Amino acid sequence: MKLVVFGANGPTGRQVTEQAVAEGHSVVAVTRRPEEFPLSDPRLRVVGADVEDPAAVERAVAGQEAVISTLGVPYSRNPVTVYSEGITHITQAMTKHGVRRLVCVTSTVLFGVSAPGETFFFRTVLEPFIARTIGRTVYDDMRRMERIVSDSHHEWTVVRPAGLFDTNAVSDYQVATSRLPGRFTSRADLGNALLREATGGRHVRAFIDVRTTEGVPSVLDVIRKEAFGGKK
Repeated sequence: MKLVVFGANGPTGRQVTEQAVAEGHSVVAVTRRPEEFPLSDPRLRVVGADVEDPAAVERAVAGQEAVISTLGVPYSRNPVTVYSEGITHITQAMTKHGVRRLVCVTSTVLFGVSAPGETFFFRTVLEPFIARTIGRTVYDDMRRMERIVSDSHHEWTVVRPAGLFDTNAVSDYQVATSRLPGRFTSRADLGNALLREATGGRHVRAFIDVRTTEGVPSVLDVIRKEAFGGKK
């Protein structure tokens, strides 16, 4: 299958790209800094483009069969627009070139409910602090992106992972259309879920949760490493 991955040079984008190429798909990896992209393969084409440039986005989308967006930015007190502006240009390019399948990433926070079985402190203090204070501008723009996607005519799926961490292999992760128990999603599992959705056509026009259940880290470890890094 012919895939284009936006945000390909982020940790999740690299997972998607590497797994897709390993499965025999043709991939266009879109990144603002193509010279820094660490992967190479005959089935891989690395393209330098910014999602805020509609002409560049259009060139990347042309001729593809599905789009995967793994866009991500660090938490900031300043307004964030890359999610909504980027997906606007992506969906416009998809419409122009007749590309139907779109899979993108937001966050489990956007389900608007606490994870089943979660502790009182996490539900009432820690997650609200992250969602409404240090991550507020990011999550606000993710919501704008979700509205743009869900209002479109495309065959879309929005994947809402939990706290992201790195592992070396895909696990027996869980997927559901409602918020799952647990606090973490490995990037390998997220990348695999994105690829399965893009190539398999499951959960069309749905919001889904992805949760890792094996070898998850502690909350403190993830916050220390990830909360201010903004890596997707």
